[in-house]
Amino acid sequence: MGRNTSQDGHRPLRSAALTSVLAVGVVGAIATAGVLTVQLRDPGRPRTRPVALAAPATPTPTPSPSPSPTPSPTAVPTPTAAPASAPAAVRQDAPVTAPTLQAPPSAPPEAVPGTTATAPDNAESRRVGALFAGPTGPGNHFCTASVIDSPGRNLILTAAHCLSDAAGTTFVPGYRDGRAPYGSWRVTKVYTADGWRNGGDPDEDFAVLAVAPNDGQQIEDVLGGNPLGTTASWTAEARLYGYPAGSELPILCTNTTSRQDTYQRRIDCPSFPGGTSGGPFVDTATGQVIGVIGGYQQGGDTDDTSYSAAFDHTVAELLAAAG
Repeated sequence: MGRNTSQDGHRPLRSAALTSVLAVGVVGAIATAGVLTVQLRDPGRPRTRPVALAAPATPTPTPSPSPSPTPSPTAVPTPTAAPASAPAAVRQDAPVTAPTLQAPPSAPPEAVPGTTATAPDNAESRRVGALFAGPTGPGNHFCTASVIDSPGRNLILTAAHCLSDAAGTTFVPGYRDGRAPYGSWRVTKVYTADGWRNGGDPDEDFAVLAVAPNDGQQIEDVLGGNPLGTTASWTAEARLYGYPAGSELPILCTNTTSRQDTYQRRIDCPSFPGGTSGGPFVDTATGQVIGVIGGYQQGGDTDDTSYSAAFDHTVAELLAAAG
């Protein structure tokens, strides 16, 4: 089943899911043969470094007087002072500051391949929005769409299984938590390919929607539009966007796509439930839209794998016809 929510005129969905300063401390000092060994302590790395010291001066004895009936005490030698240039008995090095290592910044969750997270608010994500069947607000959105570059600057792209006519449908780009920061745009016309109209061909499960101007501006003039890509590699890396029916925020996952069959592209991204149908696959290398959630099994029968009908000349011709 597809990933639009249950609405009148829409297909039912499957259910929603998702240094330190180096401590220069004297440990011990042992003088042996004029060499003093100083034990320094560095956390995790003890080491021994020899420090040469000058040998202390040897005192010169004073000769004893000739023996006499009354012995005289031996004169006490006067010690010779150490040269002024002699080093101190213990030398302490200047403190050494160990470099502070910083871990590289973590990648945002949505940039980790195969991880789904709330989409950041940026120029690309603002072109993605929710389709509403009633007033803009929680519980009324049923599918996802995105602004596509076109000559008339008034077109959006979604899955064909999301809707069959424009009546009562609005598109809210950049929708978050009940707010429509870039306005609400009324859908005026739905364009689908012949194969879909005449038999629901899953290989043509894409639709172009025209929207009316808002305050005298076309939607692409306000937000820009993603170019359409029809020659992307089957193994392109793509950012996948969607609005889950039970959430008021868009989600995003990045992963490498693969070929499901002749005319179907696949991507493995967790927790893309009902409401995400029509969400765009945006090629990370080119910024082109190379698919929308739909096609095989109307987008997939599990929340963790999504599909898209292949974008080739058919979708290019549909976009040209919509103008």
